[in-house]
Amino acid sequence: MMLVSVHADAGWWSRAPVDFEECAASAEKSAASSEEKGKLLTACEARFAGRRKPGGGYTYYDFMQNRHFDIAGPNPTKEEQRRIDEQYAVFLKDQRRSIIAAAFFRKQQQVEQANAALEASGKADPVNIRLTPAPKRRARHLTVLPRPRPETAPHCGSDLLSVCNRSRMSAGVHDIKKALFGSFAKRSATDAHSVRAHPPAGAVRAAK
Repeated sequence: MMLVSVHADAGWWSRAPVDFEECAASAEKSAASSEEKGKLLTACEARFAGRRKPGGGYTYYDFMQNRHFDIAGPNPTKEEQRRIDEQYAVFLKDQRRSIIAAAFFRKQQQVEQANAALEASGKADPVNIRLTPAPKRRARHLTVLPRPRPETAPHCGSDLLSVCNRSRMSAGVHDIKKALFGSFAKRSATDAHSVRAHPPAGAVRAAK
């Protein structure tokens, strides 16, 4: 009986681990060095995804979602894996919405801060608002011609025999002669015309 019991105990220890905890305990006992122990534990983690729960059963930690999922065995079944993937898709959608909402909120805060700064300063930002100058009109240049000046009589001085004074005296005598004799000649011509038109009575009788 004792031999059977020893062989039975030896068979129990030689069987493969059923979960991560048994695999880790086996690695702890069989590892000859810390380096070998690390390699065995890494192999246990790759083999078993679930971990034992204190009250029984297993739990699976999805580090992509930072969330634990309850599973029936040491590894999730196909149905459990499908449910985990569906939850991951929902998680990505929520993350995308959160990122968009956070970006929109930050942008809205920047706009509100800029508007508050503009209201506080009381003037617009000269960098963002540019005024287009009005086109300049070409000025018309007017050419001003010199005004003609009236001719002034030359200053002859006090010398009566100078050429200037003699010329002025000749012009004056000519004007006087024109005024006197011109009027007289005009009057004589008018009288002669009147005599021819109306001869005296004695002259008419003598002619007869």
